[in-house]
Amino acid sequence: MDLRKLKKLIDLVEESGITELEVTEGEEKVRIVKQSASQPVHTVHHAAPLPAPMAAPSSPAEKKEPDLPEGQVVKSPMVGTFYRSASPGSDPFVEIGSVVKAGETLCIVEAMKLLNEIESDCAGTVKAILVENGQPVEYGEPLFIIG
Repeated sequence: MDLRKLKKLIDLVEESGITELEVTEGEEKVRIVKQSASQPVHTVHHAAPLPAPMAAPSSPAEKKEPDLPEGQVVKSPMVGTFYRSASPGSDPFVEIGSVVKAGETLCIVEAMKLLNEIESDCAGTVKAILVENGQPVEYGEPLFIIG
């Protein structure tokens, strides 16, 4: 897209009441955003040509890390931030090798300023902790392996 056409689009956004304009021309894509009425800020993105599609993995087992121990996988029941202890200075709820009972707290997942205790759904020994303290987790993401 040439500079004159881009300048006309920016002027159009400034003069009109719109706050965002997106134009696609072939493989080029331009997006102009006005942040506030007093101070317009424009963002221009040029899309790169799309790469050739990649072949999908033949099975979900290939995605798994090869050296994970066998056992019951405890997954995150929500999206949030993973914490191994109740507060920054306290000891973690469990370590690798800790023996846990069903219903025992393993970690906390903070979601929308609420601290949710994640409990073990089985008894056993913590074989692996799959998430680092303070890291974001997604719904269904494996957190622990208990064997």
